[in-house]
Amino acid sequence: MAEIQIPDELRYSSDDEWVRVEAGRVIVGITDYAQQQLGDIVFVELPGAGASFKKGEAFGVVESVKAVSDLCAPIGGKVIEVNDALTDRPEAVNEACYADGWMVAFSPSDPEEIDSLLDSEAYRKHVEARSD
Repeated sequence: MAEIQIPDELRYSSDDEWVRVEAGRVIVGITDYAQQQLGDIVFVELPGAGASFKKGEAFGVVESVKAVSDLCAPIGGKVIEVNDALTDRPEAVNEACYADGWMVAFSPSDPEEIDSLLDSEAYRKHVEARSD
């Protein structure tokens, strides 16, 4: 398996989304592990700003040359921003999943849900357990 980037400052869902808390909002994307497993991403479908989702609910779709996968909300909340650049450049998810490849920003309905997410060490163990 290729080297996987798992930044320490982020939180992670067991569904392979990452979360970064930034000025009261929560930025969400898919992890390096997820984008490597998917392969070349060719299409990203994201919700519009204002849409609300519960934790674990599908909020979008990522399509690659290998598969189509749902994006699951790592926390509940309202979408306050969408990375519209992914419409024209879905490959940004492969190139920089933790930077330009972010998906949406949520206003969390319950900020305490962030505490239930995995830290980098727990997520690394989660990935390694699936790779054995």
